[in-house]
Amino acid sequence: MFIGHFSAAFVAAAASRRAPSLPTLFVGAQLVDWGFFTFTLIGLEQMRVVPGITAMNPLDLYFMPYTHSFLGTAVWGLAFALFALARWRDVVPAVIGFFVVLSHWILDLVTHRPDLTVAGGEHKLGLGLWDYPWAAISLELVLILGTFAYFMSRTRGPIAPPLILISVMLIMQAINWFGPEPTEAGPALYLTALLSFLIMTLIAAWVGATRWHKREVGLAVASLQR
Repeated sequence: MFIGHFSAAFVAAAASRRAPSLPTLFVGAQLVDWGFFTFTLIGLEQMRVVPGITAMNPLDLYFMPYTHSFLGTAVWGLAFALFALARWRDVVPAVIGFFVVLSHWILDLVTHRPDLTVAGGEHKLGLGLWDYPWAAISLELVLILGTFAYFMSRTRGPIAPPLILISVMLIMQAINWFGPEPTEAGPALYLTALLSFLIMTLIAAWVGATRWHKREVGLAVASLQR
């Protein structure tokens, strides 16, 4: 799963005006992949290209206990929650942030071949939706478009920034699905993944700066009417 992970960020941003900012939630939703591709650059975790290993992509993610074990993801979530608590001095954004990070492992469990673990070790988990392309594509589109619509319904502001964001996300996803498959694992692949996360997060920062939760707007109007 790629852009589907950001569905948790859209839901959190829409559900509560006390949630972390949208770009912060975008980082949280892909935090363990930020960690994974950084760790692969320095050799701490490992992947390789094995053509045909799944119907949708050739990536064999064979060693990633620090980011994609359930325990590892929970630790990343706790670190993110502590950051949110320090940043906003409020337990609510910390709890929201933790579960946004944790959602990454749950969504990967549905789509990945068995390459996830509970706490490292040899036993691998994964329901393998990547071997059923149209089911995986449908799930990703339903998640991201449904949660984006929910985010739009709960916020107010200019329409252009969010439309640009979702357009860029869908274009990147289409390239991921239908573009040329990588032929080898290496720095170019890892840096491309990190760059894609950065681009979407920067556009999300623009969206977050130009849209407001409807409850915030309502409170501001009520304050002015007093």
